[in-house]
Amino acid sequence: MHDHERFLTQAIELARQARAAGNHPFGALLVVDGRVALMAVNTVVTDRNPTAHAEHNLVLAAIQQLPLDEIARGILYTSCEPCAMCAGAMYWAGVRDVVYGLPAEALARLAGGRFVVPCRDLFGRASDIVRVTGPLLLEDALAVHEGFWPTAVR
Repeated sequence: MHDHERFLTQAIELARQARAAGNHPFGALLVVDGRVALMAVNTVVTDRNPTAHAEHNLVLAAIQQLPLDEIARGILYTSCEPCAMCAGAMYWAGVRDVVYGLPAEALARLAGGRFVVPCRDLFGRASDIVRVTGPLLLEDALAVHEGFWPTAVR
């Protein structure tokens, strides 16, 4: 299994854990120099905080716990394409490499997205280059959402 697939599988497993804890099914991890440095899950429900997305939680932990050069060398793996808020947080924290599973448009069809902006559009406007890889492992990334969202937009 390619490293991207291996680490993305871990992010999807984190999404399962978030769902099992009563939160939205999203997970993320930061890999620095081939090892997992940090992991985070979505805690929107349990924290009663609409900004507690997995990627945002991960970035907050990273800027508090890691040197900036480690963040810059890292690859952020996330079970779903980052939203606009998370993409901004990632950029300002120094993340320059992102790998995701489920694309934002697919999530919008499941969850009734109201503010869908592909992260490539946002990162494409940045002064620094951010490498974006995805979608990958689409079936696995989609499976964690099956039956979760109350209304589907099709």
